[in-house]
This record gives sequence, structure tokens and C-alpha cells, in this order.
Amino acid sequence: MLELLLPSLLSFALASLIIEAIPGPNQTYLAALTLQHGLRAGLAAITGIALGLSAYGLAATLGIAALIDQSPMLYSVLRWTGIVYFLWLAWESWRGEGNAEPEQGADGKMERMAFQRGLITNLLNPKAAIFYVAVLPGFIVEAAGPVIWQTFLLSAVFVSVATFTHLVVVFAASRLQAYLSDPAWRTLVRRALAVLLAMVAVWFAISTAR
Repeated sequence: MLELLLPSLLSFALASLIIEAIPGPNQTYLAALTLQHGLRAGLAAITGIALGLSAYGLAATLGIAALIDQSPMLYSVLRWTGIVYFLWLAWESWRGEGNAEPEQGADGKMERMAFQRGLITNLLNPKAAIFYVAVLPGFIVEAAGPVIWQTFLLSAVFVSVATFTHLVVVFAASRLQAYLSDPAWRTLVRRALAVLLAMVAVWFAISTAR
């Protein structure tokens, strides 16, 4: 059974890698966050993102993702809330959240905040639901077993690939942070990424419009 599904899994993994390699909201946010607050905050955000993507994978397995796709009102609420949230993140990155130093945060407060934001940005992204509804079913192999089991497995593949690409972004940003010891340069890079986040919010609004 797994032998029948393996070619489809590999094809889906490649498709997921190509999709995730294209810079988007998650990558931009992770780069900005890591440059400002360091590696631990970036890793915490990755955990939140993975949980959010997994939640939509579970929703797809249970058929809830299709409900979001078919409900214009629910889709619109998620879409506009997500747009506003991305713009708010861009503003927070621009002003530097009080110009806190990297890795700063009492008792892991920054890590908890990064985790929560990573989770929320993905739960408010209706494109994640649409991906599971529109793309994932094309890799289902009828002869390979129950659709629910295959959906769960393909969702796990997607989350794994996405997490890998996010780790690359965070570690690359962490290495770059080491060269930005000058606060003026760090502020310049952070604000450039804030502008990019705002542009991503605009792109998100356009690309999710119906």
C-alpha cells in the first residue's frame, strides 16, 4: 500500500518544497523576528507555524477546510483578519517593539509571544485551507488506501517540508544577525523587512481576493 503511495508522496514533497521556497508571509516574518530577537524567538515562531499548518491539515482530514473554502463569509473573515494582522506585525517590526535587544525577554516572554504569533498568522491564513482543498487531493492515490489516512500523511509531509524551509530562513537570519552588531544597521535591516512585511500584506490581500 505504501509502495503505491510513495511516488505520490515524493512528488507532493517536491511540489511543497517549490511552493515554500517562494518568499511569503511566514518567511518574511521569521527573518524579521530572528534579526530582531534572535534564534530562540525564531525557533519558537517555527513551532507555532508548524502547529497552525498541522491544524489545517487536521481540518482537511475532517473536511473542515472544505467548509472554509465553500463559505464566502468565513473565508472573508479569516482573510481580512489575516491582512490586518500582517500589517500590525509590520508596524511592530518597524517600531522595534521598544527597541528590545536580541534574545531579550524575561522568563521566555518573547519566545511565547513568537510562538503565539506564528500560530495566529497561519490560523488566519485561508490560503492554507485552500492549499489542502485544492492541491493535496491531486496527490491522493485511490488504490493506496483510505483517503483520510492519505490526507493525514500528505499533510504531515507538507508540514515537514515547510518546517525545513523555515529552519533554513531562521538559521540564515541568525547568522546574519551576528554581523549586525551596529544598532543602526540592525534597525535599517529590520525596517526594510517591516516594509517587506507590509508589501506581503498587500500581496496577501490581492492573492486571496475572490
